[in-house]
Amino acid sequence: MTAKSGSAPPINFSLGRFKTMETVNSSALLLLDLPENAIAGIDLLAFTTTPRFKGIKALPPGLHLAFVGANTAFSERHGIWINIHQGTIEAGLPLVIARWQSSSESLVAVTDEAEHLKWRANLGGIWREGLTPYRQTTANTTDDDGEQEELIDWTKLTSHITDALLSRVTNSHTHWALSSGSSAKRDLEDIPGLERSDIDELQSDKVLTFLPIDLKQTWRPGATGRERTEAAQDRSWALNNMIERHCTNGNMMAIVGELQFCFLSVLTINNFSCFEQWKRILTLLFTCRSATATRSDLFVQAIRALTLQLQHCKVADTGLIDLADEGGSLLKSLLTRFRTGLEQLQGSLDVQDVVDELDDLEDYLRAEHGWQFGGVFAKSGVLELEDGEQVHMETTAFDEDDETGEYAPQVVNLTAEQVGMLGADMDDGTVDLKGLHASMSRTSLHEVADSESSDEEEEVDNATESGDESSEEEVADLEEMDGRY
Repeated sequence: MTAKSGSAPPINFSLGRFKTMETVNSSALLLLDLPENAIAGIDLLAFTTTPRFKGIKALPPGLHLAFVGANTAFSERHGIWINIHQGTIEAGLPLVIARWQSSSESLVAVTDEAEHLKWRANLGGIWREGLTPYRQTTANTTDDDGEQEELIDWTKLTSHITDALLSRVTNSHTHWALSSGSSAKRDLEDIPGLERSDIDELQSDKVLTFLPIDLKQTWRPGATGRERTEAAQDRSWALNNMIERHCTNGNMMAIVGELQFCFLSVLTINNFSCFEQWKRILTLLFTCRSATATRSDLFVQAIRALTLQLQHCKVADTGLIDLADEGGSLLKSLLTRFRTGLEQLQGSLDVQDVVDELDDLEDYLRAEHGWQFGGVFAKSGVLELEDGEQVHMETTAFDEDDETGEYAPQVVNLTAEQVGMLGADMDDGTVDLKGLHASMSRTSLHEVADSESSDEEEEVDNATESGDESSEEEVADLEEMDGRY
């Protein structure tokens, strides 16, 4: 039964009245006007469209991500997040409609109520031939457990994504859409090779609003000296500050939700900005130490989410997330540093839960990708080339985190006289470091040396006072050396 041309069905329309060709008994997503041989997908499933394809039926309740690309090549992809709520035939089953606009090659949600009513009236006519079932099985596949496992994985991959998070990130409270070109402003400014006009064009597509993570300043305003150093090595203050200021009601699981959102946006639509935010979140979390004891649930859920994400990297057609030895160097260094920080907090039951999750993640990476963690790494050595030539090589891969032994930082106590010579204030027993660097650049090394000067320095000073010409040259040489070092 279909509605006549020029006549509108009654407002109290019920899907239960339309059962032509096949019973309409579940929710549906309509993707209209797609080009032939386009790539379309829902959640973890992607396929090439045919002229008869009109959408997907039997969507289970919960969040879903539908995405479309003009072709199967490296074209820009457009995605729409939808939330299917449980419904009944009598109440009107959920129906989501999106249309492909060929002029702009973009996927746009259909919001016109009259068009919704029209497609509801004709839904039975395309139910069997035009709509593919959610999680369709492949030929000769009868393993229902395997199919159910995919569904479980998707619910786990989106376990902390909420409507509020989608509204914040996409800057929309009704239609959560984004594309491969959607980006946060900070990432648009860092894209190399683009003119300002190109950047503005990308920015007008969709601006994403992520949690603000500044890895270059992870200490409180006004912090100086030792406090800055400790906050740079342990970014727990930055994590706590972000949760208190930018997570609604202090909900720290919003960080895990954004981690999941970014990963799925990379996995399905190859969004570069989401990939950058995914790395920033991991870098912030895995460079925290004290917060693992006070916010252990956050780290347990984050590591658990990351483990599941990495298991799906091997089936992705994106080149952004690469777990090869070279591509996984950042993640490997972060996990190594995080493990070292956890070893310093042993004894806490909360931390032990984090350690257990980290053990599971590392076991997976060892088994599936051959990663190795821990051990002693050589900082220098002799490398023999193919022609037999031997070259002395040095590595700095671990210099950033290697602060033990001869690389350990040291605190030097200055006398009041030395502090005064540096141009700093020490009224309250502490040193004001403001302008200290500029002051040191104007002060030669022998002026701030210890009172027990070497005989050579004394000779230079004496020669300067006597006006000896050769000694003046030595002083000039020393000052030039001071300027260089």
